[in-house]
Amino acid sequence: MHKIDINLVEMTLDVMKYTIDRVSNTKFDIGIPKKAEELKALVGETITPKGVGGEYAFDMWKKHLSKAVVPIDHPRHLAFVPASPTRAAIMFDLVTSASSIHGAYWMEGAGGIFCENEAMSWIVSLTGLPEGAFGVFTSGGTAANLSAIVTAREHWRENAVHKTQRGLIITSSGAHSSIKAMAKVADVDILLVETEDVMSEEGLQDCINSLSKDQRERLFAVVATGGTTNAGIIDGLTGIANICEQENLWFHVDAAYGGGALVADSVRHLFNGIERADSITIDPHKWMFSPYDCGAVIYKQPELAKKAHSQQGSYLDIFKDEGAHGFNPTDYQIQLTRRVRGLPLWFSLATHGTNRYKEAVERGLELAQIAGKLIENEPHVELVREPSLSCVLYRRIGWKPEDYTHWTYENQKSGFALVTPTKWKSGNTYETVSRFCFINPDTTEEDIKLILESMK
Repeated sequence: MHKIDINLVEMTLDVMKYTIDRVSNTKFDIGIPKKAEELKALVGETITPKGVGGEYAFDMWKKHLSKAVVPIDHPRHLAFVPASPTRAAIMFDLVTSASSIHGAYWMEGAGGIFCENEAMSWIVSLTGLPEGAFGVFTSGGTAANLSAIVTAREHWRENAVHKTQRGLIITSSGAHSSIKAMAKVADVDILLVETEDVMSEEGLQDCINSLSKDQRERLFAVVATGGTTNAGIIDGLTGIANICEQENLWFHVDAAYGGGALVADSVRHLFNGIERADSITIDPHKWMFSPYDCGAVIYKQPELAKKAHSQQGSYLDIFKDEGAHGFNPTDYQIQLTRRVRGLPLWFSLATHGTNRYKEAVERGLELAQIAGKLIENEPHVELVREPSLSCVLYRRIGWKPEDYTHWTYENQKSGFALVTPTKWKSGNTYETVSRFCFINPDTTEEDIKLILESMK
């Protein structure tokens, strides 16, 4: 037993040293993914009857496996929607895991849930929702969107007429893929307003006017986007809110990516109307500098979510007993078992203050404008559209789709950068273009110049 304790202490020190090196290192390569067969050849059998030992397993991680992942916080990781968790959040993610907190019920996780709720109160304040609005942290945008739409569907079905009807929602073709995915899970139909640009009040009204009598009876929600993943586009939220109120429809805003920009004074006005939403999705692991996985769903009337999601079971009764009164996050979203994933965000906010968050988000917005100007000054590239939030779509003049793909892979293999192509609808056809998404305030103008030069 004494030997095991010594080994455990040594392993803990090794892990802490690795962690300190990782969070303090400002220069590291973009990882290079390998095929499973290649990794197997490098590390051999790792799961055996007697175990390979912590020292050996950790050594394999450091030497080989960690080099086959792409660090999302690399300053030249500008693909998808990257992330850039603060050092404070990363370190407290270790504390969160080491503390072994079950974050479903107040009875078990009061201290951790209290911290989550402090962070959530700040996020809710950014939205401008009325008093009483609140939310919970989820695993990400998909779980948050699903939780919101299930709440909306169950509220709609409180009317006996809709008990046996299959619900219908409307969103835009530019909405995140999770909206279509969660519609399948929630077993509802989905109609798309065909636009990758702004879904306007007029476009939505035209779509509603085109519905059959049956479809109109089944329509219960509209999903607008507060910053599309592909291009950073914000739908016409005020106009959409007007229609939802007139038509008695649930108004959900997916601001998983763009919601972080609510803190930025320079663009806050672009989100006007979000304060009239019935529910909102925001992912702190995107533009609020929290580690994966941390999403959030916010409700104007949380009691409706509680009706939809609160689980019943004899073994759960104790959590709802008068002696265990407190906020139970599991009652407001689809997951029962959950870690206190908002805890690292709380610690980071408490450490740095909200002004630092505002500065970091404004830097991402500034980087997009810098990139736009650099592209305009280079003869071999051109903007596809003006930068929106921190997204920049641009084309390399004369390139075919395979050229973008080859360029992406070559840059990643060399450990230089990860910038991936996307598609943008030009007229009736989709064009392959390149895309920047700026989240990391450590990205520099020089990084952008070097990436653009690599396309020559």
